Amino acid sequence: MKKLLTIAAMGMFCISGMAQEAKKEGFEFTVVKENPITSIKNQNRAGTCWSYSGLAFIESELLRMGKGEHDLAEMFIVHNTYLDRADKAVRTHGDVSFSQGGSFYDVLYAMKHYGLVPESEMRPGVMYGDTLSNHNELSAVSDAVVAAIARQKSLQKNANNELLWKKAVQAVHDIYLGARPESFTYNGKEYTPKSFYESLGLNADDYVSLTSYTHHPFYSSFVLEIQDNWRWAPSYNLPIDELMEVFDNAIMKGYTIAWGSDVSEDGFSRNGVAVLPDADKAQELSGSDMARWLKMKPEEKKLNTKPQPQKWATQEERQAAYDNFETTDDHGMQIYGIAKDQAGNEYYMVKNSWGKSGTYEGIWYASKAFARYKTMNIVVHKDALPKAIAKKLGIK
Repeated sequence: MKKLLTIAAMGMFCISGMAQEAKKEGFEFTVVKENPITSIKNQNRAGTCWSYSGLAFIESELLRMGKGEHDLAEMFIVHNTYLDRADKAVRTHGDVSFSQGGSFYDVLYAMKHYGLVPESEMRPGVMYGDTLSNHNELSAVSDAVVAAIARQKSLQKNANNELLWKKAVQAVHDIYLGARPESFTYNGKEYTPKSFYESLGLNADDYVSLTSYTHHPFYSSFVLEIQDNWRWAPSYNLPIDELMEVFDNAIMKGYTIAWGSDVSEDGFSRNGVAVLPDADKAQELSGSDMARWLKMKPEEKKLNTKPQPQKWATQEERQAAYDNFETTDDHGMQIYGIAKDQAGNEYYMVKNSWGKSGTYEGIWYASKAFARYKTMNIVVHKDALPKAIAKKLGIK
């Protein structure tokens, strides 16, 4: 009996040890700095991450400014942006693509020119009995209409000299997204979208886009060559070390960041972690021989399941990845904090727009090494820039 008890105890000890080892295999994050954010949202079946993350950034700006917590309507921004993009596509005879994608500048442009409305006035999915967006059918209809119009050699107008195709495209978006409100009541006050925007104390011109590529001069601005930058918005160009300095300075001073990044890498997991492991160093630490290591599938290497040595990309490596389409403009998110894992690696805390998915319920931890390599561009308040960098860019 004692022997059986001893064996059982040893078994329990082994199981306990295995459980502790399994626990150590994962990530344990400690917050270094965290700035306020609003609730996690779900873009669902709509290519509108740019609107969700852009407005998440603006909502955090309102918190920082002491304006209280507001839930702003993504679909109001989307509706206005889609109509503008349709116009650009037709004017260029289809050379500018018409699609669901967009940029952070679309949010800034829309709030400056059209205003803002609360979510309660224009909820996603409401026109088809849902609480989440599904733009598959909207895109099928609107894409076909815009493509057909863009091929025309002449366009028809009504008695008021208004282009009929614009009315048709607006009607399609009204059907699927809902009509844009001309006025509304919010917290007991009457507003138009423009007066609501003005009441919040925001200034769209206070925000700047930054990037880091060598095919344009540093400390100048250029139009980032990506399809969804269809408004041809400029970004200031910084060396990558200085761009990363902006990240840290902004977070530590209480600002959040609108972050555009490539998320197609194996290192960007669907479980809430984005890393850029140094595969060679990881192989050395794993004890696997090189021949076996090279035959392993990415998931077998476990490069994004526990802390690993990180690869710090050079400026040249960033440029090469952009030039050969390895780095693409995939996804917009919001960075709001800094954390460390149990090995001391630093990460940015990221609010995503995929609902409360993943290990951390809608929050991602992106290593600084990943952000350094895969950032397409960021938008920040100009006061979030280090003074020396702002001076180099001529920003006051």
